[in-house]
This record gives sequence, structure tokens and C-alpha cells, in this order.
Amino acid sequence: MTIGSEGPGAVALGGEDRAAALAEVKAMLRLMSDDEDALVATLVETALGLGERFIGQVLIARVLRDVLPASRAWQQLAATPVRAIGAVEAVGGGALASEAYAIDIDADGDGWVRVIDAGGATRVGVTFTAGLATGWATLPAPIRQGAVLLAAHLFTARDAAAAPPAAVTALWRPFRRITLTRRTRAC
Repeated sequence: MTIGSEGPGAVALGGEDRAAALAEVKAMLRLMSDDEDALVATLVETALGLGERFIGQVLIARVLRDVLPASRAWQQLAATPVRAIGAVEAVGGGALASEAYAIDIDADGDGWVRVIDAGGATRVGVTFTAGLATGWATLPAPIRQGAVLLAAHLFTARDAAAAPPAAVTALWRPFRRITLTRRTRAC
């Protein structure tokens, strides 16, 4: 289970990413004033979060934390694509020595951890960075366009129960990664 202030599906844009996303949605909506910028930015973050849930991947890179049982078996991290695996620490304790665990990122972008010696701990926390792109501008164009369309729809249909445009899922579907359970891996 990924824990922390933001897990998969909880996107918080900052700085340049927020400004660029806001500008694209405002252009789509033909909004000239800044009166509703906070609302539009929140809707973009909601659209990106829904996109992550649909696509099954973290879209914009951020640091996440996964808590796993301390096990000698390889265990898959909850979010993908993993860019880097950082600290592995005993839950309620300190960081494990580098020889006490093994980490790997496979060709599919899945992160793997196995604990050789947890020092008596039953669970470990793994800090890692995951994300398909480094920021809004580097997201694949269809994903970005789907988020813009969905945010614009959420803005215009906020008083109605209208379904989102079918184009949103059509744009996102090629990037969709479906998994029913975490994969297993031989030692």
C-alpha cells in the first residue's frame, strides 16, 4: 500500500507545471479572467488523478512510499513506472544497511524489493520515485490533451451529471496498463 500525502491518483501540480496546465485548460475554455484559476487548477489535478487511475501509471514523477512485509521474496512496488528506489527502512526503526536488502527496476518500469535481513522488523518502508514524465510539458500529448478535455468538461458540467467526453478515454487507452494483482518474481 502506498502511503503519504500523495499516492497514485493524488496529483498536486506545482510551479511551472501548474501554470502550464492552467493556461491550456483556460485556452480550451476561452477564459480570459483569472477569477476562477484556483478552481480550474484543482480540476486539472482531479483530471490527472483520474487519468492515473484509468491508465494505471503515475503520470508526473513524484516521491512515493510503499510499506511491504519484510520478506526474502521479491516484492513489487505499488506504483509504476519507477524511476529510482531510495531508502529502505524498518517500519518504526531506522534505515537498513545496503547489504540487508536488494532492489531492482525491470524493463517494464516495475520496482522490486527483497529484504535479506530486516533486523527483526516485520515491515519495511520503501521510498521511491515514480512517474511517466518529469512534468506537464513532458507528458505524452494524448495524455495531456485528455486531461485538458476532462478538466474543461468538469468545469462546464459542474452543475450537471453529464458523462465525460468519450475522447478522453480514447486518448488515454493506448497508455493503459491493467494489472489485477502485483506480479511475482523468482529469486
